[in-house]
Amino acid sequence: MTPTKTRFGKLSGRRSESGTAAIEFALFIPFLFILLVGTVDLGFAMYEAMQVSNAVEAGMLYAAKNGWDSAGITNSVLNASSVYPGGTPALTATPAPSQFCGCPQATGIAVATCSSTCPDGSAVSQYVQVNAALNHLSILSLPGLPVPSTFTAKAVVRVN
Repeated sequence: MTPTKTRFGKLSGRRSESGTAAIEFALFIPFLFILLVGTVDLGFAMYEAMQVSNAVEAGMLYAAKNGWDSAGITNSVLNASSVYPGGTPALTATPAPSQFCGCPQATGIAVATCSSTCPDGSAVSQYVQVNAALNHLSILSLPGLPVPSTFTAKAVVRVN
């Protein structure tokens, strides 16, 4: 049996396929939207993490150049980033910068009293630890990631 033409010029026995692409597109749009928003959120998160690291580096450079000055280091950390200038969430220098004495070792810095000497006979050095934190407000709640997330960074620099 061969299809015959109707009086409107269409073949009888075949279904119309017009609109199929629109239905497929309508079904795919939510997934595309979630993928796009997730990508944008991941980009913001990476940018914020870099800003926290840059702020700690600025505080570390201030301490290396000017020595121990808690207020100066804190101001340097807070002014180094423009993640959300004057807005929320704000970059914080928490915990506050701290100063300690220690001896360098292969596994890190061993805390020591400032008046003692290191096990290898060298003098004890003074160090400054600089910290920063920023709460990340996510656009989407993704499984496995806490909302809000907190980005933190810390650096230790020898000041003498």
